Amino acid sequence: MTDRAAREHLKQIFKLEEREGPREGPVTMSELANAMEHTAPAVTDMAKKLAERGLVDYVPYRGVRLTAEGRREATRALRRHRIVERFLTDMLGFPWQDAHEMATQFEHELPEKVEERLYRALKKPEMCPHGFPIPKLPEESFPSVITLSLLEEGQASEVATVLQEGHDILSFIDSLGLRPGARVEVLQRMPFDGPIVLLVDGVERTIGHNLADIVTVYPIAQLQEAMVREAKKA
Repeated sequence: MTDRAAREHLKQIFKLEEREGPREGPVTMSELANAMEHTAPAVTDMAKKLAERGLVDYVPYRGVRLTAEGRREATRALRRHRIVERFLTDMLGFPWQDAHEMATQFEHELPEKVEERLYRALKKPEMCPHGFPIPKLPEESFPSVITLSLLEEGQASEVATVLQEGHDILSFIDSLGLRPGARVEVLQRMPFDGPIVLLVDGVERTIGHNLADIVTVYPIAQLQEAMVREAKKA
């Protein structure tokens, strides 16, 4: 087992545990296999090896959970990945839809000293290009979010993150203007999980329910609180 493979699995387990808020049950092998694009036997074998190293708790036929040490390792790996993504977009000018896959190709060989110098050179960014926090502590790795599909008609919010980071899906999302920070309002929801009509930064867009499930927004109450804080600062 290479450290690279271990880190990639730890990162993905963390994402699955936290993608819509902390979950109660373990991450199943089928979920992990789909996310990693590996076979179920392959991720099961990796889960057993991670468990031997004390990084996950693995229960056959149920799934895996990160241990405290596994969460620390996943957080360190996510931090490095997101710093490299910002380096690629902010300093080298690569489009955000390419940053995830490119960062994965060389982040594992990056010395820690170089990682921290990049972070300072980037002026200590708070978010990766896809809207996820660059963590200092484990609990900072994911923001408090809900999926866009949960917004009701007439509700408005701000795009927080995109839960899938493949090039094609990010390119499509980018064409719709649904990047982190975009203002979105639900104009109409079709019945039976049909299309959702949105106003995205003032432009009307129609998206499918499946797409709305992988774009997250800030909860309404949290967004309102943030706007009040900004108003007070002004």
